Amino acid sequence: MKNPFQNLANGKSIFSFLGNRYFLVTAFFMIWLLFIDNYSYLDHRELNKEIDELEDNKIYYQQEIAKDKQSIQKLKNPGEIEKFAREKYYMKRDSEDIYIVEFEGDTIEK
Repeated sequence: MKNPFQNLANGKSIFSFLGNRYFLVTAFFMIWLLFIDNYSYLDHRELNKEIDELEDNKIYYQQEIAKDKQSIQKLKNPGEIEKFAREKYYMKRDSEDIYIVEFEGDTIEK
């Protein structure tokens, strides 16, 4: 079994490896790319998270647009317009009375 201090005596220590100019240039380049550069890994990670969030928002809004298109298609029918106005805005005919019954837990938050 070799003594680790024999490498120091032979001139092949870890310090000679760390002092190698190729290692130093490579280490500097890696540090530059990971932390300092405008296009660093950390910045890319943040931007990728933002892109994922925006893509999720895009999917949500596309689904909402599809629902709205379906509602608009329904509202082209005069019967549906009357039903919508009665349910949403509590509109009534002249000869009608409207009674709103609310149950506990069914209140609408505004």
